[in-house]
Amino acid sequence: MTTCYQLRHNTLTMVKIRLRRTGATKKPSYRIVVTDSRAPRDGAFISVIGHYDPRTEPETVVIKEEEALKWLSQGAQPTATVARLLKKLGIMEKSKTVKEKT
Repeated sequence: MTTCYQLRHNTLTMVKIRLRRTGATKKPSYRIVVTDSRAPRDGAFISVIGHYDPRTEPETVVIKEEEALKWLSQGAQPTATVARLLKKLGIMEKSKTVKEKT
C-alpha cells in the first residue's frame, strides 16, 4: 500500500518519514518529519513528528507515537534510519499489529 498526499497544485505524491538536519556545524541534531519524497533533505515538510540527537549518550529519540502510527497506517514509508528509530521505540511493531487488525 502506498500513500499519496495532495499538494496545492492538485498533484498526488509519495510521502516519506525521514530526518531533517538541524543544529550547528559539526553538531548535528535532527527533526523527524513527514515530507514529500521529492523534497530536498532540509526542504519543505508536511509535519514534524519528533526529534533525534545522536550526540547524547545514549542517543535521544522523541517521537509522537500517535502521529507516527497515523502516517504509517496511511502508507508513509520511513527511511532506513527512521525505521531503526521507530523499531527501537516499538512503534513499528504497533504499526504492524494495527495493519493486521484491519
